[in-house]
Amino acid sequence: MRRTTTALLPALALVSSLALAGCGGGGDDTSKTSASPSSSSSTPAAPETNPMTGLDVPDGGSAIEKHPVLVVKMDNTYASAPQLGLGSADLVVEELVEGGLTRLAAFYYSTLPGKTGPVRSMRASDIGIVSPVKADVVTSGAAGVTIRRIQGAGITFFGEGSKGFARDSSRSAPYNLFTDLRQTATLTKAPKERPADYLPWGSADDLPGGVPARTIAATFSGGHTTDWTFQGGKYVNTNSNAAENDRLNPDTVLVLRVQVGDAGYLDPAGNPVPETKLVGKGQAMLFHGGRLVRGTWSKADLDSPIELSTKAGPLTVPAGHTWIELVPASGGNVTYRK
Repeated sequence: MRRTTTALLPALALVSSLALAGCGGGGDDTSKTSASPSSSSSTPAAPETNPMTGLDVPDGGSAIEKHPVLVVKMDNTYASAPQLGLGSADLVVEELVEGGLTRLAAFYYSTLPGKTGPVRSMRASDIGIVSPVKADVVTSGAAGVTIRRIQGAGITFFGEGSKGFARDSSRSAPYNLFTDLRQTATLTKAPKERPADYLPWGSADDLPGGVPARTIAATFSGGHTTDWTFQGGKYVNTNSNAAENDRLNPDTVLVLRVQVGDAGYLDPAGNPVPETKLVGKGQAMLFHGGRLVRGTWSKADLDSPIELSTKAGPLTVPAGHTWIELVPASGGNVTYRK
């Protein structure tokens, strides 16, 4: 045993010397290798972005909120004035309803206001509007046929009688239903993952040149017109029903020309209820920075995101607040001036 141990000593010494030589001779390479993880770990991660605006989440926060995207169906007639909570919305979609009037689908994710409304009823049109981000809907209710279709699409909604809802006695029905959105949000289930981007977000630098367009008039079937003027880098709705200090002045107005069909029932006044078909494709008009870029929108199915393009390729929407006008391709009209 003693002889075996003695015989191993030179071999062990040789291995040790080779190991030491390897460490000494490769010193520069080892230094370079160890520097790589250090430099990569010091590179800050890209900030997460709000799926409803494309803007960076402040202070390195997470883009996954404790609640899903909430969409409040809001009245948009003079009887609703002043609308409350609209200024806190991330994004707004304006859609045609019966009688040639429009209603708003106001999207809330980054900020939840208190008293919000007036809250009105859902339409089948809302399926294609809210499904891409798996939003929950805050509503006064809906016709039975609409509720069945909304439920069939797997959309969660909260109606009158739910937490946060109350009638304002100083207003006339049906324009007096409001909700404290922060309270209603406590009824929701927290999302497990970040919602998908509602629009293909990008930068203003990515936009084609377009043409000057500082005023916009979006006319829906039936005669209602929403007017916009580009002022101070934002678009101002000059015939808004919102409270003066509670308006959403978007960075971008995106007009999508859409097909409109018949929802298959009448409202209480006997008017046919229209259904906006937010699926397929159509003309798009993107207003940003006082200019207009024309393109095409497409949406493969009701829960698919909206895609935009020009003849040159994909078109993105500059990150920020966006107001989407779903103007009927037939019976509607969009005009603008320099």
